[in-house]
Amino acid sequence: MIQAYNFLFSWQLFPEKGSYEFGERPKSGTYKITSESENPIISVDMNWVTLENNAYSSSYKILADGDFHLFDNDLIAEKASIRFINSISFEIIFLKEGFQTLKLYHEIMPNGYMRITEDGFLADGAAYKNVIYYHKQMSVLPYSTSVSGAVIRPTQEGVIRHKALTAMEEQTNMQLTQIRQQIELLALQAQEIQKRKELSMLIYAAKLSFTPVIGQTYYLYEKKDDSHFLSLVSPKEWGGSGPFKKCVASVKLLADHTWMEII
Repeated sequence: MIQAYNFLFSWQLFPEKGSYEFGERPKSGTYKITSESENPIISVDMNWVTLENNAYSSSYKILADGDFHLFDNDLIAEKASIRFINSISFEIIFLKEGFQTLKLYHEIMPNGYMRITEDGFLADGAAYKNVIYYHKQMSVLPYSTSVSGAVIRPTQEGVIRHKALTAMEEQTNMQLTQIRQQIELLALQAQEIQKRKELSMLIYAAKLSFTPVIGQTYYLYEKKDDSHFLSLVSPKEWGGSGPFKKCVASVKLLADHTWMEII
């Protein structure tokens, strides 16, 4: 399955990431996704250990054609379906007694991690959401992953590949973080410009009986007839008897002839 290609790995849990509204928070775990070549069948194998050292495992297979099929564990669901949205996202939906009990939304993030969003319902009908993060397990390690495991002696080629992959992931993650920070800054700047534009449109539509000076503080008022006017007189100077319904904002004219609200 071409769309499943990016997901067909053994994934390692990021225990420090994620949020959990239901269930015990895990401290370790794996999530393995495989596919049978002759049929579009997706196999999911999960193992995890909670902070209380309780171990759990789950394994199931579903035909990934977008339709609902009988599920082999009726305690969890009666039917289930897998639908691939595109090459970086797919969802698994579980039904019981005709109602959706759980949806697992899988997505590959820009940094290569997999995020799984669990949207489920408890027995009393209350909704919950768990968000879980995984990263791909490295297949080449210079050591055994357990005390009783066999000794693994990596080839020189494997060690070089592992180091290159690690360095590549660190560099691309750093670059993606910088780009995201730049995008967030540009978004904030765009919001500020849009706010100044809206304020400026309101002021230029208001009654002006003088020529504003750049850098000078003025006060925008709303009258009882919902029209606006700009004044040099502050609300305190009016003394509560001013010809207005409310003071909208204290403002200042900038060099580009936009107006900025003074907090």
